[in-house]
Amino acid sequence: MIKFIFIILVTLLSIGCSTVNVKKYNERYYQIQLCEKLGGEMEVVLQDRTRVDCLTDEYAIEVDFAKKWAEGIGQSLYYAYMTHKKPAIGLIIGQKDSRFLNRLQKSTKKLNIKIFLIKKKK
Repeated sequence: MIKFIFIILVTLLSIGCSTVNVKKYNERYYQIQLCEKLGGEMEVVLQDRTRVDCLTDEYAIEVDFAKKWAEGIGQSLYYAYMTHKKPAIGLIIGQKDSRFLNRLQKSTKKLNIKIFLIKKKK
């Protein structure tokens, strides 16, 4: 009897879980969207084996979620130096991420880092 109840519970849980369509989009998804839109080249490997997320004729772009805004600054500056391009950040931003955008904007003002905003999917 316990086995029977267990099988029914597992079956009901699996049916319930399969009907929920939750899809998480990773950084690469947004990287592809931005790079295709800008006509850039993705994952360009530099001589030191680091990788630029998206390299265009004008920009070396680091794509990051909003909470990683500070990491994006350093990476974009380094990639720009290594490629002789302008630094840029593709910031993946959701509804609750305005504080990160504000910090990034304040920090990049004097550094001339271009910010491309990428709307986060739900």
